[in-house]
Amino acid sequence: MALSGLIRVMEKAARKAGQRLRRDFGEVEHLQASRKGPADFVSKADLAAERTIWDELRAARPDWGFVMEEGGVIEGDPDKPRFIVDPLDGTSNFLHGIPHFAVSIAAQEPKLDGSGWGEVTAGVVYQPITDETFWAEKARGAWLHDRRLRVSARRHLDEALIATGIPFAGHGDTQQWMKIYAAIGPQVAGIRRFGSAALDLAWVAAGRYEGFWEQGLKPWDSAAGCLLVREAGGFVSDFRGRSAPICDVEVLAGNDVLHSRLHKLLAGALKD
Repeated sequence: MALSGLIRVMEKAARKAGQRLRRDFGEVEHLQASRKGPADFVSKADLAAERTIWDELRAARPDWGFVMEEGGVIEGDPDKPRFIVDPLDGTSNFLHGIPHFAVSIAAQEPKLDGSGWGEVTAGVVYQPITDETFWAEKARGAWLHDRRLRVSARRHLDEALIATGIPFAGHGDTQQWMKIYAAIGPQVAGIRRFGSAALDLAWVAAGRYEGFWEQGLKPWDSAAGCLLVREAGGFVSDFRGRSAPICDVEVLAGNDVLHSRLHKLLAGALKD
């Protein structure tokens, strides 16, 4: 599948930021980090990566807006799409020397009636350490480099590997998570918590996981990943089963068979 001009622009920005992150990761013990809030660290590498992405995307699409983890909302032409950027998803992993983090970039279209933002039409998740570029475009499928992705073909929960994000200091509802875990955990082959929602969703799209759930995310964590899962033939919803262009406050992703079964378990747990 030939890359579109937009995906080329997004991949170039992600890779350029990723090169810098790889270099800084090798010097992680020398990084200076500042606290943004409880257990939420931002490093010099994070800010530098975001600036690199901003510079690249701004040069290519100067009239588009931005939603960025560090830089916030930057308005562009309201009739043009906007970029949603997480320069370093998995910051805590990065700062602890754990080689599992990603750059996530998505493009979101404005609604035709001018009432806000609509579909995510392009997404890139780049893992600098493994040099893997997961990308998707609306109606063009999901891909890992030039290989078409499909969600896992597993049809039984007892064969399924499910990813999650666990609440931590100041983030998430621990009691709710424990209810969901108690319902899903005994039914599946395993639960994994690797610390990067963007990669968790990319791995669902790639068939490495059968499903994923988390609450309390932000649009930049999941915008590209939601599109990857859907274009790979999976489903993404909130905990009530409702689908939105970006699921972030509540995210349940799964392959085309197990999403509904996971949702039934999750919904049942939250009724108690």
